[in-house]
Amino acid sequence: MARKTLLILALANLLIGLAAADWNILNQKWKNARGDSLKNYCESWRINVELHNIREFEVVPQECVHYIKKYMTSSQYKADSERAIEEVTLYLSSCCSLGGDGQDAWIFDVDDTLISTIPYFKKHGFGGEKLNSTSLEAWMKESKAPALDHTLKLFHQIKDNGVKIFLISSRSETLRSSTVDNLIKVGYHGWASLILRGLDDEYMQVQEYKSQVRKKLVDQGYRIWGIIGDQWSSLKGLPDAKRTFKLPNSIYYLS
Repeated sequence: MARKTLLILALANLLIGLAAADWNILNQKWKNARGDSLKNYCESWRINVELHNIREFEVVPQECVHYIKKYMTSSQYKADSERAIEEVTLYLSSCCSLGGDGQDAWIFDVDDTLISTIPYFKKHGFGGEKLNSTSLEAWMKESKAPALDHTLKLFHQIKDNGVKIFLISSRSETLRSSTVDNLIKVGYHGWASLILRGLDDEYMQVQEYKSQVRKKLVDQGYRIWGIIGDQWSSLKGLPDAKRTFKLPNSIYYLS
């Protein structure tokens, strides 16, 4: 009887071990210790990217690529972006005592702030593949990125209020002609300056490069009332603006 009991216990432990080994977040029948489903796990991952708790990632977790694709092409992404723009508009309604001296400034990022790279990522893994800069720049040279309509309207609203707009992008200086053509084609015009990365900037991290550009603007006497971008590296660092606004993007991370 004792031998039989020991045999049953050993068999039970073996089955438990096999079950544990079979656990995989891709298998939606299984729940983790908190009872989260795959959808909840991926939503948590996305939110923590936006909160800047998850940093320096090179690829979206493979189990979440489909979810990120679904979000970034959804009405929810559009609604989240439009809500961010509404907050900018609300801020602008009361924030700024414009000097009228040509020194009031606003900074926009370019990619996934003014124009969208989603058409490119639809064909390149939606963040599930390590970013291929050569391939992405070849696509940028085609000047086919569509405008983000919510930002296009804000761009002209700020410009028409007499604020100078500076576009600070991590794109290479070699893409200037393509970038200008793309921006004008989809409705952007009248910015004060488009600043791209030259040879001296190539090995800087994006945050350091953009901070240095802002310092030059401040040294020239500009008052930076706000920055809007989709990457934390566009918003952080000194000197900062009076306010910063982040648009959602969990496809890639630029530091």
